[in-house]
Amino acid sequence: MNTTTDHAALSDADKKAQFNFNKLTKWLRHAVGDAINDFNMIEPGDRVMVCLSGGKDSYTMLDILLGLQRSAPIDFSIVAVNLDQKQPGFPGHVLPEYLASLGVEYRIVEEDTYSIVKRVVPDGKTTCGLCSRLRRGILYRVADELGATKIALGHHREDILETLFLNMFHGGKLKAMPPKLVSDDGRHVVIRPLAYCREKDIVRYAEARQFPIIPCNLCGSQPNLQRQVIGDMIADWDKRFPGRVENMFRALQNVVPTHLADTSLYDFAGARADGVAREDGDKAFDSETFSEPNRINILANRPDDVAGCGAD
Repeated sequence: MNTTTDHAALSDADKKAQFNFNKLTKWLRHAVGDAINDFNMIEPGDRVMVCLSGGKDSYTMLDILLGLQRSAPIDFSIVAVNLDQKQPGFPGHVLPEYLASLGVEYRIVEEDTYSIVKRVVPDGKTTCGLCSRLRRGILYRVADELGATKIALGHHREDILETLFLNMFHGGKLKAMPPKLVSDDGRHVVIRPLAYCREKDIVRYAEARQFPIIPCNLCGSQPNLQRQVIGDMIADWDKRFPGRVENMFRALQNVVPTHLADTSLYDFAGARADGVAREDGDKAFDSETFSEPNRINILANRPDDVAGCGAD
């Protein structure tokens, strides 16, 4: 979408599309800004390494961060990094040309992880685990070389919830994908600025901005991945029960350790009746009151026209 077109020359349909795009842009910037503020993702003087895969999520993340960089009250720098994994047919010219057109600092890292994954992982098995570990090690190294203080990844709200359910269903853990975390080697801070963003809003934004999307022919082309199964489940809930996905994400921010069963988080063995009233005490004999999902005002702070812009 050409956002610089003279408004007077637009048709009514074009004006409406422009209006909706502007509202969508404002919403995404607001969501990213809230995530950055809530988790203190970016601080004055930070050098943020934006990991760019060529997919809709990372393009959107870079675009929104560049916009915030121009308007934010703090000073931080951005360097975009793409890992060229040498997948057959990968259009190596697309990202350098795109990034050069933006005038943003960037680094293209060429590492043949594709051959390693194809050699090590048997046909029909999921390649995501090994591919992810290889990418992570390379990106940590590059972050050191570039002097990056933060590593930004393009995971959005649905990615976080998918990880929660994958860990519950297949790993036996109540664990999601945090918006901010210190890396496993203890030397880097990983941030996810799109943590509050809905995937369907990102889809529409990417389409309107006409990003030169590069499909992944390694993990993204594997059928019946467990993550895809979970993703389809969440998408179905989102359509049939408006507000459910928002409530699930909100639950990640409202954890009550006394009402779970992890003895490392709460001293169940030492719990004694002491006559002192407590807000987190057991209410097993009280009736719980829940709102019906389809009656929840899912995003009270979002204007109706923005919500409509992102609706199916």
